[in-house]
Amino acid sequence: MDLDPDIRQAASAVPRARALWSELAGVPVEFTSPTAVVIAPGSRLCPPGWAGIVRIGDAAVVTAPDARGAEALRGAVRELAYAELVDPVRLGEALSGTGAPVLDVLGPATLSYLDRDALVPAPPREAGTAVERAAPGDIALTALLAGAGQGDADESGLDEITSPAFLLREGNGAGAGDVVAAAGYVTWPRSVAHVCVLVAPHRRGRRLAGTVASAAVSHALDAGLLPQWRARPYPSRRVAAALGFRELGAQLSVRM
Repeated sequence: MDLDPDIRQAASAVPRARALWSELAGVPVEFTSPTAVVIAPGSRLCPPGWAGIVRIGDAAVVTAPDARGAEALRGAVRELAYAELVDPVRLGEALSGTGAPVLDVLGPATLSYLDRDALVPAPPREAGTAVERAAPGDIALTALLAGAGQGDADESGLDEITSPAFLLREGNGAGAGDVVAAAGYVTWPRSVAHVCVLVAPHRRGRRLAGTVASAAVSHALDAGLLPQWRARPYPSRRVAAALGFRELGAQLSVRM
């Protein structure tokens, strides 16, 4: 297959990423060409009752909540290239032609992965500042989540991490001030580490995300896991790229 440069650099991650999302579909499905569309009411590619589309490399899989949705999506698949399936505008146009218009959309979110040899650790911060390790649910992490607001806290996923929490405090030295950035990961199927990061709203734009994420990603790699970074906003994608992540695909959910 003719992969773009980013995907070629992380080619060993492609089969692992595809195995993950095939399992999350909830029914047997593989990344093939033409794109497979399956009926999977319990799919974890999307919210319940929605359709889920995931592209990894040059192939995609699609899950539909019912037979009617699957029929409409198969019509869209015949019309669109695999990369267009995760474009909400193009997919919406194609589904409108099948009589199953899109009512709501989540995404698209890029899916990036990192092989051990590709990691670019974040540079050390000023003297006396170090990333601390704490247990999931640590009171300092809870305070950061509360201060960030419900939307940002939910988006970060830090309340679900299974790894240690990696924390950075305001000021110098452990315990010197409030936590202003945190990272960790959730262990997903197929030995994938889904990375979670949050920076306090008043401290964003100072490269704190890369500092804590670097510690979490290193921990995941040491555990033999494949780090995964899912992002919608460009600043998050930029942090991932700086650490060596390569964008291998995208995820889109639609309610028809």
